[in-house]
Amino acid sequence: MAEDIKKYLGVDWGEKRIGLATADSETDLALPLKTVSNLSEVLGAIVEEEIDEVVIGSPRKMNGEEADNQAWLNFVDELRRRCSKPIHFFDERLSSLAADALAGEESDKAQRDEVAATIILQDYLDRN
Repeated sequence: MAEDIKKYLGVDWGEKRIGLATADSETDLALPLKTVSNLSEVLGAIVEEEIDEVVIGSPRKMNGEEADNQAWLNFVDELRRRCSKPIHFFDERLSSLAADALAGEESDKAQRDEVAATIILQDYLDRN
């Protein structure tokens, strides 16, 4: 991949599962990657996929206020400490509902998390 092409990792954080998606600046097309269960696996994906920038879904209330989720804040703080890549935050409201509509079977929560990460990342790319 050419040096001027950036690779992005989209992250849909959840207390049980973390959906991941990737994209690059050449195609600007987000694709599901995988579902992981902890920060170490997220960091591993950043290395394996040669990620340049990380986009994390930011939980917000429907009125637009930032949700007060201490577990998410702890995840973000630890990611910032352990990852030197630029980290961007993107409003994830309704991404899980959209993912449910796209992912199909309700029983496949892991796929839903990957699709939610894809939606978050694609929305970020489309707006930037």
